[in-house]
Amino acid sequence: MDKKIKNELGMITITPEVIATISGIAAMECYGVVGMVSRHVKDGLSELLGRDNLKKGIEVEIRDNKANIELYIIVQYGTKISEVAHNVMEKVKYTLEKYLGLENANVKVIVQSVKVK
Repeated sequence: MDKKIKNELGMITITPEVIATISGIAAMECYGVVGMVSRHVKDGLSELLGRDNLKKGIEVEIRDNKANIELYIIVQYGTKISEVAHNVMEKVKYTLEKYLGLENANVKVIVQSVKVK
């Protein structure tokens, strides 16, 4: 389902793919995040996604004008996982509110792996 914004000039439709892309870029800017992984892990192996495929590591569902976002990330070894996840949630919420006007986004972070740089 799409996010629709109606104003005096007409209607704006924002697709879940746009929300996923913006969320992925915001998450990658956070300290301690090595990358995104596909939300469909095969045989316990997680594939590090490039910047062009960030939306494969993000699941977006829009219901009742509220976005539910799940981000699947890899964190850097030596960082505090809970702090990195909290920073990702805050950054994604802030970015979605700033650029898309999504004020009530529910962001969930799933840490799939830890990687040594």
